[in-house]
Amino acid sequence: MGRGRVGALPLSEKRDAFVRLVGAGVSVSEACRRVGVHRRTGMRWRHGRTVTIVGGGRRHYPSVIMPSGRQLSARFLSEEERVRLADLRRRGFGVRTIAAELGRSPSTVSRELRRNRDPSSGQYRPFAAQRLAVDRRTRPGRGKLLRDRVLREFVQGRLHKRWSPEQISQALRWEFPGDRVRHLAPETIYQAIYRPELGGLCRELAPVLRSRRRRRRPHRRADARRVGALVGMRMLDERSAEAQGRTVPGHWEGDLIVGTDNRSAIGTVVDRCTRFVLLLHLPDGRHTAEAVREALVLAMDGLPPSLRRSLAWDQGREMALHVQIAAALSMPVFFCDPHSPWQRGTNENTNGLLRDYFPKGSDLRGHSAADLTAVAAELNARPRKTLGWKTPQTQFEAFLVRPAGPS
Repeated sequence: MGRGRVGALPLSEKRDAFVRLVGAGVSVSEACRRVGVHRRTGMRWRHGRTVTIVGGGRRHYPSVIMPSGRQLSARFLSEEERVRLADLRRRGFGVRTIAAELGRSPSTVSRELRRNRDPSSGQYRPFAAQRLAVDRRTRPGRGKLLRDRVLREFVQGRLHKRWSPEQISQALRWEFPGDRVRHLAPETIYQAIYRPELGGLCRELAPVLRSRRRRRRPHRRADARRVGALVGMRMLDERSAEAQGRTVPGHWEGDLIVGTDNRSAIGTVVDRCTRFVLLLHLPDGRHTAEAVREALVLAMDGLPPSLRRSLAWDQGREMALHVQIAAALSMPVFFCDPHSPWQRGTNENTNGLLRDYFPKGSDLRGHSAADLTAVAAELNARPRKTLGWKTPQTQFEAFLVRPAGPS
């Protein structure tokens, strides 16, 4: 399939094309663009959804993306075989010809076409057939929380009191010390919240969790390689020792604060010594590597070399052009370890102050370069306890008129 849009296909065929793209590693947003559906539709296909039906009941629609993994047995048709079967059937081949191409019995192909047709269209669609086959094979049983009313009420009551699943799991061992059947692992409780058809708890209980999430968020393994990791990074432990003491200006920490749906951003750069902040205007909120490079160079190029000693940033993709930034500013760029915001503590603290001006969940595209300059000036004119109640502005200007230490 090329990079263009799929075109005016029926929705079921768009869904099948979407599944193929996501299975090949294409992002949800890009897959939606190619098949021509709204991203919200793609997210529903990707993660499933639960809706309220007439009468107040709830119906769960599972994800159309089937988990990858080996087949239970070679006697089961694989997803690849079902795709080939559908292609051959669409080209008009008969059951025996298809069976010969797949190396299967004609009765297997006949039974597959009969049992696993898409119930919504009556046609054979390979990914719908795969879902039907997997659902039929799993045969999920009734969970403990569905069978045991006392256990279910105990768990629901603690969830309403804002207990975490781990706390509830431990409490069950104290409440029912001699009844191991009523001991639950925390994961069992999470499954009951996020998949109510398995555990009997309501999806409305999800907001009582600290995360407030209504669906599971997949977590990457700690040892997994980051997709699109930056090339040629220099890590923070390579930075000179003088940057740790906060006595010499010119060592900066940077990051982005982002707006709603990650569609807009403002760059923030803070000097570790003086707490002087620069705000980077990103036109239309675009925080691509090119936009961040141009904004950084524009904001810092006018500073004397003695105030451009180093820059620390996290490993965000917006810094993919860090080599060009370092060359343009004659200032080395260093990167923090993953998931270690405390390594940029000055910047994190400043970003918290800036949220008074740029609240979370707001669209940051409405702020002009002049607006950002005014906010930075106001923040730099605010006395800081850590500076002996002096302002970042006066501290920074003092180094502009006198040498800042050894270069």
